Amino acid sequence: MTAILIQPLLTEKMTALGKSRQYAFEVVRTANKIEIAKAVEKKFAVTVTSVRTILYKGKRKAQMTKKGRIPGKRPDWKKAMVTLKEGQTIDLLANV
Repeated sequence: MTAILIQPLLTEKMTALGKSRQYAFEVVRTANKIEIAKAVEKKFAVTVTSVRTILYKGKRKAQMTKKGRIPGKRPDWKKAMVTLKEGQTIDLLANV
């Protein structure tokens, strides 16, 4: 079940939202909100009150080579914003 969570998103905005008990994770594209909440609760031993998900489309990229322009695309990915119960936190920088 914890294979649903790929990695936490550690940006300036997400660290600021950590004060309001909100955390962001990159998750598997096929995961639903219930599976995400259960995975976060199991991995970090916290209580999740809400989950919001966002699907991001991969950007189109091109590379110029000797043979010409080679088109490509970055993969699509999914972000989950998790809000915790009052008084609970997750220390994402503990393992760094």
